[in-house]
Amino acid sequence: MSEKTFILEIFSPDKKVFSGEVNLATFPGEKGLFTVLYNHAPLISVLTKGNVRWVIADKEDNVAINGGFVEIKENKITACVEIL
Repeated sequence: MSEKTFILEIFSPDKKVFSGEVNLATFPGEKGLFTVLYNHAPLISVLTKGNVRWVIADKEDNVAINGGFVEIKENKITACVEIL
């Protein structure tokens, strides 16, 4: 893992949507959007309908979701989502 990056894994019931090192990730939480950076505090959150967005070396990508949940722990994010 490079400095200031962390692992993001996004799974749906059918497949692995994304797995790799990212610089930041943004999620649609129940109380609004939140962004995760390197060394974020541990967190578990419910996700609502919206877009999960991530950035790798200034290149942005995203996936539209209908909901799910996310766990952030020790510079690793695991998201289980329902894809729209």
